[in-house]
Amino acid sequence: MAKKTNNTRKNNREESTLTLIKNFLTNERTRFISGLILSILTVYTALALISFFFTGAADQSKIENLPLSSLAVYKGSVNNWTGVRGAYLANLLMNHWFGISSFMLLYFFGSAGARLMNFKRISIIKRLLFSASLLIWGSLFFAFVFIKGYEDSFIYLGGQHGYYLSGLIVNNIGIPGMLLFLAGTGLIIAILSSRQTIPFLRRAFTLGWMKNLLENRRRRAEAPGEKATLPEDTKEKVMKVTDETDDDGKNDGDDEDDGDDEAFVVTLAPDEEEYNSDVTPVKPIENPLPEEKRNAVFGPVEVPVGDDEVYDASGLEDYDPKLDLSSFRQPTVELLKKYNTSDHQVDMEEQTANQKRIKQTLENFGISIASIKATVGPTITLYEVVPDAGVRIAKIRNLEDDIALSLAALGIRIIAPMPGKGTIGIEVPNKDPQIVSMQSVIASRKFQECKYELPVTLGKTITNEIFMFDLCKMPHLLVAGATGQGKSVGLNAIITSLLYKKHPSELKFVLIDPKMVEFSIYGEIERHYLAKLPDADKPIITDFTKVIQTLNSLCKEMDDRYILLEKAHTRNITEYNAKFISRCLNPNKGHKFMPYIVVIIDEYGDLIMTAGKEIELPIARIAQKARAIGIHMIIATQRPSTNIITGTIKANFPARVAFRVQSMIDSRTILDSPGANQLIGRGDLLFSQGNETTRVQCAFVDTPEVEKISEFIGNQAGYPTAFELPEYYGEGDSSAPGAVDLSDKDPLFDEAARLIVMQQQGSTSSIQRKFSIGYNRAGRLMDQLEAAGVVGPSEGSKARQVLLQDEYSLEQLLNNLR
Repeated sequence: MAKKTNNTRKNNREESTLTLIKNFLTNERTRFISGLILSILTVYTALALISFFFTGAADQSKIENLPLSSLAVYKGSVNNWTGVRGAYLANLLMNHWFGISSFMLLYFFGSAGARLMNFKRISIIKRLLFSASLLIWGSLFFAFVFIKGYEDSFIYLGGQHGYYLSGLIVNNIGIPGMLLFLAGTGLIIAILSSRQTIPFLRRAFTLGWMKNLLENRRRRAEAPGEKATLPEDTKEKVMKVTDETDDDGKNDGDDEDDGDDEAFVVTLAPDEEEYNSDVTPVKPIENPLPEEKRNAVFGPVEVPVGDDEVYDASGLEDYDPKLDLSSFRQPTVELLKKYNTSDHQVDMEEQTANQKRIKQTLENFGISIASIKATVGPTITLYEVVPDAGVRIAKIRNLEDDIALSLAALGIRIIAPMPGKGTIGIEVPNKDPQIVSMQSVIASRKFQECKYELPVTLGKTITNEIFMFDLCKMPHLLVAGATGQGKSVGLNAIITSLLYKKHPSELKFVLIDPKMVEFSIYGEIERHYLAKLPDADKPIITDFTKVIQTLNSLCKEMDDRYILLEKAHTRNITEYNAKFISRCLNPNKGHKFMPYIVVIIDEYGDLIMTAGKEIELPIARIAQKARAIGIHMIIATQRPSTNIITGTIKANFPARVAFRVQSMIDSRTILDSPGANQLIGRGDLLFSQGNETTRVQCAFVDTPEVEKISEFIGNQAGYPTAFELPEYYGEGDSSAPGAVDLSDKDPLFDEAARLIVMQQQGSTSSIQRKFSIGYNRAGRLMDQLEAAGVVGPSEGSKARQVLLQDEYSLEQLLNNLR
């Protein structure tokens, strides 16, 4: 009896405990606090994930493969907004778990928190199933779609889960099967998630089918000599669909006439009235006269041209743009220096030792590899590693510094994975680098036989292949790199490539050189290849005031060319020149042969710091529109910062050349990816176009070689003058008629005059800075001050001479002007 009583008391205590727990959990305060804590954790995780997109690259090396217990070591040293634990959590969710679809976890937990706090009444089970299905489907989708192009990125948009499963599915059912799988599962999720999905699909299919049907019938009815209508069986199907469809597009399943059926029948009525008409084809009339008699009766053949004129082309041969300089000879290969590199032997001992060190380093960190092979380039050797199954690529990428330490190399670059291959590339500098001469690439068969419009050869790839591209296809090029890393040599290689391939009638250069020393060696080819303003003294543009005028003049040239293309009914310079050569365009109406114009700007950053938007805006205009009319730009800078290479410039310069830079940030500014900070210098570069990045050793062309080429061209007969660009008068250009009018002085005229007299130094830039005005207005002020006798004439890049020595003389002058 006592035992039974004890059991009863024990059961009662357990029941009371369960009741207390149940009451505690169902208590409104408890639920609200639990929901609040869950919401706070959700917001914290969301901030960590959002911050990961901006700081993940910098934090990954600190938190990757780090035990949870060791996180305190990096306390305060990570960049993530939520600290080291937030950085660890974001990296775990993004890269190791589900990628960007991890936000569905936040969606579920946020919904659960709102449900606990009674902010929103939802079904937790349905929300869980919806979130879980989209979590998995999204991981597969992003991994499959972005499986290429993120080899050098710190983020896996599909997470390791998505990349593993998508690879498994693709290997079993192929890419088409994967597309069908994603589409099918996506539709299933949409159907299970909303009752409106199936009616929506039905409406979309039905309305789309009817629209296409009606459009086809109408098009046939409007065609000359043809009449058609709907076949009887098709018309019955359309009428049946119409009877079941309301004017809002919904299939209501009733037979009531809602009013929209009549409109549909009226639309079909004209087609039905014209049905079953016989169509008799029209036989073309043959010419009854032979060509000789036809010419005698109707006169010589006249070619119609694009701008509503008739140009008599009878008896004329095709126009030859090279005729004026028919004796011109391209530079010879003998002008370039030949380096003795043909007997260069591959150091097999170095290769074998590097392979062993790479393998040993990876094994020390628990990474086993199946095979490793080497491809030797002129300055870089590529080691392709095939890891064993189950090895994560991120682990190998994070060992970059350890591999460089074991190889005692200047710097290595890991490509994981290699595009189009199932390997991981490790690029290691050679101890005995080989010089890639300009002579070897110019004399190559690939360059000599290429059919590009504007062929440019930069050098050789890491597999010793000649690297070339067509500048017309780029169509503009951005070149950046730190000082002394080969940027100027690269520009000379581009110019040399074009000089060896194009006739002076086919190509003109506009060379802008704020440093005044880089392009001066090309002054001798002024009457052959250079273009400039009509009143320019020097063929190479060095003064930034002339730079602005030249760029705006190029914009005017661009607009003029587009007008000619419109008159000729052509779409690009190739079609236009073909018409002009075949005598289809009348020169008396302004038509002319158009040479390509390549604009090369060195030290672009210096120009931007001096003139800002007045430089960037015309460049952006040319980059956006000038491709079709044969104007192409190459801009180079040694300051790859975001205030120099702005979003506008990057958007219009898809082709990029990056020499070695100092930081990963600079590399991302140029290429939108790391890598340029790991180059070894001395002409080592990365060429990027779209998602493809190629490592190239730039061909070396020395200054004496360029001088020989310029002298060879300059000694030949040339045109009377350089190619003249259209005249351009800016707002502050004193050469423009009526540009200076002292009766309409600038409101800042007196203050600017006092500033210059006090400082005894006259410069437009000082007026800009002092009064925070644009360059055009500052230039106009300086022109007025010159006309008033305050300062002397312009002396190029030097400051103007101040003609008044004291403020008393200035005040007398100002009183006289009033």
